[in-house]
Amino acid sequence: MSTTIRRTDSVAVHAGRHGLRTQGVHAPPIDLSSTNPIPDLEAGGLSYEAMATGRRPLPEGGAIYARLWNPTVARFEDGLAELEGTDEAVAFSSGMAAMTAVVLAATAEIGGRHVVAVRPLYGGTDHLLGSGILDVEVSYCTESEVESAVRPDTCLVVIETPANPTLDLVDIAAVVRAAAGRPVVVDNTFATPILQNPAQFGAAMALHSATKYLGGHGDVVAGVVATDATWAAALRRVRAITGGILHPLAGYLLHRGLATLPIRVRAAQSSADKLAAWLTAHPAVEQVYYPGLPECDPRGLVSRQIRGPGAMLSIRLAGGYAKASRLVSSVRLFEHAVSLGGVTSLIQHPASLTHRPVPPEARPEAGVVRLSIGLEDVEDLRADLAQALHVDS
Repeated sequence: MSTTIRRTDSVAVHAGRHGLRTQGVHAPPIDLSSTNPIPDLEAGGLSYEAMATGRRPLPEGGAIYARLWNPTVARFEDGLAELEGTDEAVAFSSGMAAMTAVVLAATAEIGGRHVVAVRPLYGGTDHLLGSGILDVEVSYCTESEVESAVRPDTCLVVIETPANPTLDLVDIAAVVRAAAGRPVVVDNTFATPILQNPAQFGAAMALHSATKYLGGHGDVVAGVVATDATWAAALRRVRAITGGILHPLAGYLLHRGLATLPIRVRAAQSSADKLAAWLTAHPAVEQVYYPGLPECDPRGLVSRQIRGPGAMLSIRLAGGYAKASRLVSSVRLFEHAVSLGGVTSLIQHPASLTHRPVPPEARPEAGVVRLSIGLEDVEDLRADLAQALHVDS
């Protein structure tokens, strides 16, 4: 009888734990070595060359140096790849380091320096692409404009779904078709691999700010890209050259976080669903952005592409910036802070913070407030929002 693990919850618990029994341990060990003994000069040199060019270390040559490879980080990468259904994954010191590596790898592997980016995007990604620091030309567009935006020198198409901060859903398969063979990277941070697997729809890469749901406890900063073996090698080459590898302690925390990821995502999603329904009827709220609401998913992408609406939602308040500022300052249980995806519920004003560097035409409206729903009791969260929304109303 086959013992292959196929169901998500079991994969989350066991992924990346191969070989532990032979080591005589239950919890994965943390390897903090910055350098490693070289058993043989020739074998060590070949292993160094392999890692510097994006391949894995050679068993007979060792891991050599932590900028190139770390076994604790590799366990997390293996676990995330299993959850995403990809050949491999490559972890970085932050989500922005991961996105930077994706762009650099695309320009090197595909040629051309043109990127197509579907807005809205996370403010940091939008800022990176438009900053000029990576020497790429960017065409920002909507999903329906991707096909016309692609050029002969296009090396990458960037999308985020659900998108930050208004939870717009993008049809991944449609964008892949429109990209006409160019690699598509999907920021899968909001959905997590529990709800969405972009590789199933033809995306070349699924990127996560692992700081968010994968870590889940607000105590680690990281990024990771799940992809096939060819792109993984290209990304590792960029990582080796630029030094963007994840610290092993962060790798350990992220690997541990994967085990509870399904439970955390589903519990937070359940609360978000209830809060979204309540907020739609609140007189202070002009609009609720949440994929679980029919008006936010007219094409039926929830269930067809993403297996649930997730635990992020945004609201647009009547009264614009003044009311938004008052709300984020008046909550007591919600934490007024950037980031998302942790056990603690967070609230923030994107236009003033995460999307501040974005050009005005692409910046969220002043009345939009983003909420990351955590694991507190939903009635306590509702009561907190109720009192904050009525302050000076």
